[in-house]
Amino acid sequence: MRLVRTIPELREALAKERQAGSIGLVPTMGYLHQGHLSLVEASRAQNRFTVMSIFVNPTQFGPSEDFARYPRDLERDCAMAEAAGVDLLFHPEAAEMYPAGYRSYVTVEGLSERLCGRFRPGHFRGVATVVSKLFHLVQPQRAYFGQKDAQQVAVLRKMVRDLNFDLEIVVCPTVREPDGLALSSRNVYLSPAERQAATVLSRALFWAKDRVQEGEREAAVLLAGMRRMLEAEPLCRLEYLEIVDAENLEPLTHLGGDVLIALAAHFGKTRLIDNVLLEGV
Repeated sequence: MRLVRTIPELREALAKERQAGSIGLVPTMGYLHQGHLSLVEASRAQNRFTVMSIFVNPTQFGPSEDFARYPRDLERDCAMAEAAGVDLLFHPEAAEMYPAGYRSYVTVEGLSERLCGRFRPGHFRGVATVVSKLFHLVQPQRAYFGQKDAQQVAVLRKMVRDLNFDLEIVVCPTVREPDGLALSSRNVYLSPAERQAATVLSRALFWAKDRVQEGEREAAVLLAGMRRMLEAEPLCRLEYLEIVDAENLEPLTHLGGDVLIALAAHFGKTRLIDNVLLEGV
């Protein structure tokens, strides 16, 4: 595996690879876990060459968020990425991606202001900007993201369509712990009690999924049942809970088509997100 830190190095390293076959891109912020590695596995199965980026992107963090303390361990990540079969790891400094005088940003209007966007203004502008830069620099045939970041997926799919990026967004299933907690780099922040309490998120989501499979289609009924479960856990501070159209993220009153049930909650100082996607309801 080759580690590169600058844009000229990246371009030089990929010049020949583009001629040799397809490239898959796995964008990450590092502190890798099995969810990230599942994206690498998917990329390796579909492409000749896999690029992973590790970049804790400052433009997607608000002033009171956890940019400074976001977990970082490059040595650990390099070992995990190499063992997983990553061919090239791109790890730039912030000044490499945003040099002095940088003023250009990508905004996907509408989608970016819903769900998490209501509570993290500017977050998806930062995501869309850095991912569009990575798409431009790497020029992959496919880029891999996890279903846990469902709103990010919706925003990036819209950006790809609107800006005519010639690539496919591949979405891989959320990877979970045996007790249902979705894997996240931020899980390391949780105390043992918070870690146990956080399982209420997946329990509520799977309860709703089961009710839909049994025939329930009224969003109000599902939301009320989920809210009761979440509010019964004293360590859970719910930020939002919504049932929306999976593509445009518009709230639904009656379920139909592809449906996303999404939530965010705080456990202590840690903010977690999760969702379930119900296709063809």
